[in-house]
Amino acid sequence: MLKKLFRHYDYSILVVMLLLIALGLLMVYSAGSVWATLILKNGSPSYFFVRQSIWLVPAMIAGIIGLTVPYYKYRKFVKFLLLMSFLLLVFLEFAGMTVNNAQSWLRAGSVNLQPSEVAKVTLIFYLAYVLSNKQKSISNFMTSVVPPLIVVLVFCGMIASQPDLGTATIIFAISVVMFLCSGLRFRHLVLLFSSGAVLLYLFIPKLIKGYQTGRFTAAYDPFSVANTTGRQLINSYIAIASGGLIGKGLGRSIEKTGFLPEPQTDFIISIVGEELGLLGILFIILCIAYLVFRGFVTAIRCKDVFGSLLAIGISSMLAIQTFVNLGAATGLLPVTGVTLPFISYGGTSLVVMVFSICVLINISAYVNMGRSSGKAEGERENVKAYY
Repeated sequence: MLKKLFRHYDYSILVVMLLLIALGLLMVYSAGSVWATLILKNGSPSYFFVRQSIWLVPAMIAGIIGLTVPYYKYRKFVKFLLLMSFLLLVFLEFAGMTVNNAQSWLRAGSVNLQPSEVAKVTLIFYLAYVLSNKQKSISNFMTSVVPPLIVVLVFCGMIASQPDLGTATIIFAISVVMFLCSGLRFRHLVLLFSSGAVLLYLFIPKLIKGYQTGRFTAAYDPFSVANTTGRQLINSYIAIASGGLIGKGLGRSIEKTGFLPEPQTDFIISIVGEELGLLGILFIILCIAYLVFRGFVTAIRCKDVFGSLLAIGISSMLAIQTFVNLGAATGLLPVTGVTLPFISYGGTSLVVMVFSICVLINISAYVNMGRSSGKAEGERENVKAYY
C-alpha cells in the first residue's frame, strides 16, 4: 500500500514545501539574530533559529503521519479532534499566557502552544466531514448549513475574545470558501453572507479593544501615528523599498537592528524584501501560489467529496493566511500578528502547515492512483476496496 502511495505522490508539492521551510529557517536566523542578541539579551544570535529547528522535529513527524495515513481515515477522529480543540480553547481562558496583548498561548515548560492554530486545521477537517455527509440534503439550509455554521461561529468567537481577530477572520474566511464549494444554493449563499455581515456589525465592535482600533489608523494612515502604532508599518515600507530588485544581501538588513520590532515573526517578509529584494518576495509568493494551485487541482480531480473539500480547505487556509500576512506588511490590511506560512517564526504554525500540506499530498496520491488505473476514485468505500 505504501509503495503505491510513494509512486503516486505529487512530489512537486513536497519539494516546494521543503524549499519554503529551508528558506524560512534561513530568514528566521537572519531576521531574528539582532533581536535575539540585543533585545532578548541572551547572547545567542541563533536563538530563534534553534527553537524553530527544534519545532521541525514534531513538524516532520506530523508530516509523515499526513503522508502515510489514508486521508479518509481521519473521518473517524473528526469529532474527537473537534472536542480536543474546543477544550484547549476553554483551558486557554484560565491558563493562557498573554503575549502582545493576546492570551493566545499555552506554556508547557519551555514550549509555547497556540491552540487557535490547531483549531484552524481541525475545523477544516470538521467542515469537510459534515458537508460531505450532508450532500443529499445540502439544499436544506437549516439542517445542513446552520449546525456547522454555529460550530464555526463559536470557535471564531472564542478565538476573537483572546483577542486574536486575525486567526478568527482567517477561520471564518476558510469556512465561507468551503461552504461555497459544498453545493449550496445561491439564495443560501446570500443568506450566509447577510448573517455574517449582521454578526460582524453586532459583535466585532464589542470584541475590538482600544489598541486594536488604533491598528486601523496605523494601517491606513501610518504617518499620522509614526511615533507609536504606525512605526512598524513605516519601517516595513523602508525595508522593502530599500531592498530594491535584488536586495542588499543576506544578513545585511538595517531595519532588523531595532527599527522593525520582532522582525522574525509576522513582518519577516519586510526583511526578505530588504535582504533578497523583490525577487526574493516573488519567489516566496510563487512557491505558495504553486502549492495553492496544486491543491485546487487535486480538489477538482478528487471525486470523493470529503477529500475534495479537505483539499479546498487546506488550499484556502494557505492562500488566505498568506494574503492576510502580506496585506498587513504592506498596509493593505491592519496588523493582525498572523504568520507567513513556512517563513515566519512560529512552531505551532509550522507543525500545522506541514501536516496540512502532507495530507494534501496524500489526497493527491489517491487521485493519481485512480487516474493511472483508469478507475474513478469516487466513493470512499471504492477507494478502500481497490487499494
